[in-house]
Amino acid sequence: MITTRQLIAQARAREEAMARVEELLASASGTAHDVDGQVEVTVDARGKLLRLWLAPSAVNIGEQLGSRIVEVAQAAMREATQDGYNKVALLLGEDMTSMIEQMTGMPAPARAEDDDPGMTVEEFQRQRAERLGSASPEPAGASAGAPAASDEDSYWESFDPASLRSDR
Repeated sequence: MITTRQLIAQARAREEAMARVEELLASASGTAHDVDGQVEVTVDARGKLLRLWLAPSAVNIGEQLGSRIVEVAQAAMREATQDGYNKVALLLGEDMTSMIEQMTGMPAPARAEDDDPGMTVEEFQRQRAERLGSASPEPAGASAGAPAASDEDSYWESFDPASLRSDR
């Protein structure tokens, strides 16, 4: 059972944490570049341009350069927004951050419906096998003499959580 003192302490801790949100958001930034590597933009969480870099070859883009810069800046802004939410989530927790997302009407970019869900573990293993030149992909963590991936214990012992995509 939670005591009144504990509730007061929790409320004070949340109040102090909320006071730090502004500081955290001020430190958030995002950087993006185009596929060709000719344009790179860095913005803060409010969209303020911090850095614009153009490769010498960017002049060859012609009339499309302006729209390319805007497109890259929008991607950098999504990155900055996500960085801000990541920092706030570490401070306030997932529930409070989700509430902030709902209040602002700006969901974290990683939660967007059109966000790329990443690749499956199987696809990662297949591509890894191709890169390494294997004829057939090995299950995660499998090696000579290792138990088959169908053995559930060996699967979880060799599971690499880094292979999963986080929404934060």
